[in-house]
Amino acid sequence: MPSQPLVIFTPSGKRGHFPVGTPVLTAARQLGVDLDSVCGGRGICSKCQVSPSFGEFPKHGVTVGQDALSPWNAVEERYDSIRGLPKGRRLGCQATVQGDVVIDVPSESQVHRQVVRKEATLRTIVMDPATHLYYVEVAEPDMHEPTGDLERLAAALEAQWGIGGIVAPMPVLRKLQPVLRKGKWAVTVALNKGHRDPVHRLIDIYPGFHEGRIYGLAIDLGSTTIAAHLCDLRNGNVIGSAGVMNPQIRFGEDLMSRVSYAMMNPGGDVEMTTAVRAAINSLAQSLASEAAIWPEQIMELVFVCNPVMHHLLLGIDPVELGQAPFALATSNSLSFDASELALDQVNAAARVFVLPCIAGHVGADAAAVALAEEPDKSDDMVLIVDVGTNAELLLGNKSRVLACSSPTGPAFEGAQISAGQRAAPGAIERVEIDALTKTPRFKVIGCDLWSDDPGFGPATAATGVTGICGSGIIEVVAEMRMAGILDQRGLIGSAEQVGSARCISEGRTHSYLLHDASAEGGNRITVTQGDIRAIQLAKAALYAGARLLMDEMGVQSVDRIVLAGAFGAHISPKHAMVLGMIPDAPLDKVTSAGNAAGTGARIALCSVEARRAIEATVRQIHKVETAIEPRFQEHFVNASAIPHATDGFPNLDQVLRLPELNFNTQSGGGEGGRRRRARD
Repeated sequence: MPSQPLVIFTPSGKRGHFPVGTPVLTAARQLGVDLDSVCGGRGICSKCQVSPSFGEFPKHGVTVGQDALSPWNAVEERYDSIRGLPKGRRLGCQATVQGDVVIDVPSESQVHRQVVRKEATLRTIVMDPATHLYYVEVAEPDMHEPTGDLERLAAALEAQWGIGGIVAPMPVLRKLQPVLRKGKWAVTVALNKGHRDPVHRLIDIYPGFHEGRIYGLAIDLGSTTIAAHLCDLRNGNVIGSAGVMNPQIRFGEDLMSRVSYAMMNPGGDVEMTTAVRAAINSLAQSLASEAAIWPEQIMELVFVCNPVMHHLLLGIDPVELGQAPFALATSNSLSFDASELALDQVNAAARVFVLPCIAGHVGADAAAVALAEEPDKSDDMVLIVDVGTNAELLLGNKSRVLACSSPTGPAFEGAQISAGQRAAPGAIERVEIDALTKTPRFKVIGCDLWSDDPGFGPATAATGVTGICGSGIIEVVAEMRMAGILDQRGLIGSAEQVGSARCISEGRTHSYLLHDASAEGGNRITVTQGDIRAIQLAKAALYAGARLLMDEMGVQSVDRIVLAGAFGAHISPKHAMVLGMIPDAPLDKVTSAGNAAGTGARIALCSVEARRAIEATVRQIHKVETAIEPRFQEHFVNASAIPHATDGFPNLDQVLRLPELNFNTQSGGGEGGRRRRARD
């Protein structure tokens, strides 16, 4: 038997010679192998499980005998009898090297384990959170060597874990002494070290060995909605998700109206800051309660938000963002204590990380989308559209990435729509209109049946049909255009022009009757001319932003489009293109990423390395400022038509042909009036 057996770890392939009797965990640490341990090799936590392999390994040039590791010891026997070890597994802290050996480190034993984010792209998140648990045994106080408990804890961490330098916030320092004594000088500490922090911060301390879970919150702070995801910091699993309307809406539906409120009302920015922080506290409390965990177990928070929300969250007056040159107080990422934001429904020493902003109107939410969707790594030209009150767009590939924001307003989310509402049970989310009869059918949230299916009434009796949510208003307007109820300019035809009594006269304009349950005491839901105009304004701003980026990039088309945003997963690509929300592209190349900003926040929560990466990426993204770009107005006017006044849609034309109508009788159109859309 060699005195220095060869130890080979898979899947890393790292190898080295070690003296007989070396614990596997020690060998792994010396080689830099990714093998987890909370207890520091004391046989308590079982995180360091490994799978030794025996036999011939020509690839590695070794033969591994059954005696390559020491026999099971009492610690492993006890653990197996109580909790059970999978067949063939050993505890790395207990098994010692006796001969040449090949050792596999299973994924669940890796500190930086990979977690599949979504099957569609097989993207993985390498788990590397800033907060970890460490078990440590601390020397008792000695009158002859007078040092404080914190200093002896720091010395123990350095000796047992190689961790040098810790900082204890006051909430943890207050509980340090009683916990040390309760644990009889053995404690588990939660330490946080961000990618730019010079020291570890003590987030919490527990007596003895503590296996409790620790959690983080990934929060997408939008203008209209706030979405939060509670994540397990050991494996990245989402334990719970919740969302609320942003209470700042009462101060203004869009960003600039909130900036105006702060300008015109002394202390208005403080009001809005207080309101949004209270909503975040409420979300944290609700998620902790639903997950049956203590708020103290939430030790990290990651925020992504647009620049105005960024400043109002931090308590910074957003006035400079309301006027050129739209200067941010800071565009860098930020790390600080949650207590500085008055967030009291999480651990008292919890840490906050805010992703960097790209520019004055392209914020940390766009950076999060870039982190999640990686346009800078794309071989083809990709347009990513984060649909929201303030839409943010990214266009690019490996060579170059551009970004801009576009003030779409809240119409896509159901606001400013006569029957609009948030996505909740009873809201219309899908619509189809028969082109011949002009009769609609629809689906509502909470029911899988269409409105003309048997049993729809009883199935929706509890909620009723209450209104139209964002995806519903997009589909109904597009369906009206396809069915000949709406012309290219966005005018709803009269009953005579359309051939349907569902087109109702309302003064000088018309509305389309989508649903009428007023006879039974229910709602009467129509799509008004005002609703159409609100959607036209929103979609024109979105399309104009995309066209500006394409102009700057020097391209006339894109290879694929990714729809992101809180309701991005529910937008139909065909309807979005009929409406003219997005440029023409093959429909099978228009996909949804759901809430990509929220996904980016979760990636940053789970990975310190991802935080470094997005900081580098943001510095390479070029910002196009729509607010001062003269071509924006031209693009906006042309994009007000449905789908567009001048741009052709050849890919869409292969799927369907839109009726060419003109319901403006004053211009000589009217029933039978035809006007072809100009083509490139």
